[in-house]
Amino acid sequence: MSEEILINVTPVETRVALVENGMLQEAYIERTSRKGIVGNIYKGKVVRVLPGMEAAFVDIGLERAAFIHASDVVPSQQPPNEAPDGPKTIPDIRTLLREGQSLVVQVTKDPIGTKGARLTTQLSIPSRYLVFMPGVSHVGISQRIEDENERLRLKTLVEEGAANDPDVSGGYIIRTAAEAAAAEDLLGDMTYLHRLNQAIEERITRSQAPAAVYQDLPLFIRTIRDLIRPQTEKVRIDSRESHQRVMEFVNEFVTEFADKVEYYPGERPIFDLYSVEDEIQKALSRKVQLKSGGYVIIDQTEAMTTIDINTGAFVGHRNLEETIFKTNLEAARAISRQLRLRNLGGIIIIDFIDMDDSEHQRQVHRMLEKMLERDHAKTKITGVSELGLVEMTRKRTTESLGQILCEPCPICDGRGFLKTSETVCYEVFREILRVNRAYDAESYLVMASQSVVDRLLDEESDNVADLETFIGKAIRFQVEPFYSQEQYDVVLL
Repeated sequence: MSEEILINVTPVETRVALVENGMLQEAYIERTSRKGIVGNIYKGKVVRVLPGMEAAFVDIGLERAAFIHASDVVPSQQPPNEAPDGPKTIPDIRTLLREGQSLVVQVTKDPIGTKGARLTTQLSIPSRYLVFMPGVSHVGISQRIEDENERLRLKTLVEEGAANDPDVSGGYIIRTAAEAAAAEDLLGDMTYLHRLNQAIEERITRSQAPAAVYQDLPLFIRTIRDLIRPQTEKVRIDSRESHQRVMEFVNEFVTEFADKVEYYPGERPIFDLYSVEDEIQKALSRKVQLKSGGYVIIDQTEAMTTIDINTGAFVGHRNLEETIFKTNLEAARAISRQLRLRNLGGIIIIDFIDMDDSEHQRQVHRMLEKMLERDHAKTKITGVSELGLVEMTRKRTTESLGQILCEPCPICDGRGFLKTSETVCYEVFREILRVNRAYDAESYLVMASQSVVDRLLDEESDNVADLETFIGKAIRFQVEPFYSQEQYDVVLL
């Protein structure tokens, strides 16, 4: 599988495209005016404790106060108390925090919609191969490293390094990128992380809350740290200055990838190389067309994302069951890609076309699981329910692609549909009757959009005449070109 990373840098925003086999799989966007803050560490101040929610609001210097739950306040070396035969219990938030208290926190989820950022006191500082957790002694390892011998080798190297050198002691998580890494590379990461942690601790001591004490790397450097892998063929960057900064980072931390990073000076925009711009535009649409002729409908709502599959123009060749099976298989592949590309998170409900054959259900479910293994975000998927639905969750830490690039329609206020001109006409009739009872006027002027006025003068002309007779007053109409279809005014003359 060929893989390339394209990085487009401008003064106002940075965009990253992960391309596999010539097809866009993931897109990341970071704007200068509104950078993501996941991973940033702040010295904040508790502004409100909410016992009823076992949570608190913390001022970290943003427009909205951030939110922290009691389970995220407990230090990682002191896990929540576990009842002998029951679930883990969370301590009372009032025993952990008080209003006005200073608190060192890390952002785990960006502000999304009307919700503030989500916080934790369990700090973690990432590098290329490791994640350092101050104040913890545990060493964990990514589940994506499947070879048991390699898992044991890596864990032993990190544990021995922490035990033999007090300067790098602490808790670590070994990242997927560490697979096959040399011992000196791991030790180099451990040393780097400890130096960075010491600098953060010094800033915490000097700072007055609320203040930022650590900010994660910019997107184009995070891309090198988090996304580049041995199977990555090329990383192309269209900014000379950003390319120089990336090369400095590569030469210091990931020298084995130095020959894969190149500056792209071409006149043709870098995102046109693999039709990335077109794919991003398609990702903003509800409808995803399948090659067979079927299609997928994706609706993102506040509560969850719902996905529906239809055979569309695909009529198959053998029988209905085979047609449905092939459409669902193709949809499973398309859905896994769309989840990554659109960065959809939270609860996701997939309504596959009903399959009677249990073996077909199993194969479609397995295909979805297999495709989701490539996903960088953590996913959890259930089996096919009695209603034929597949329920899953995908970890959400940042806004989706649609939330970054779009805003709710000001005409329909995000509903996605408008009242018909017929509906608005009848609202106008009711408004005239209401105003006529309340006020005394010689006549009325209705100001509305072109479509509504056209209907009032055409299809509804008989009803308008009946209304004029009923109230004994004349009604005139005026087109307001800047009115939306739902807008109108009834003016007394």
